[in-house]
Amino acid sequence: MNKYELALVVSAKVEDEVREAVVEKAKGYITRYNGNITEVEEWGKKKLAYEIQKMHEGFYYFIQFEADSACPAEVERHVRIMDNVLRYLVVRKDA
Repeated sequence: MNKYELALVVSAKVEDEVREAVVEKAKGYITRYNGNITEVEEWGKKKLAYEIQKMHEGFYYFIQFEADSACPAEVERHVRIMDNVLRYLVVRKDA
């Protein structure tokens, strides 16, 4: 099992319930593909480095998980088309 981190930037224009639902859906994709979530960090609302879809702020989430090598590609495939996700990135964490 490799260690990975999913970084999500969620739109700041949506309500709290919708934002939490987006994060839960992303976590569901990780567990669906045999990933084990170890930690979820919420950084809160931050200013974006540049404008994305006419927005200047977004909510940042970092989800650490352990999974086999096929899981990150599947998670990215699903997160790519999710509503209210401005940016995402899955990276492998070195030991």
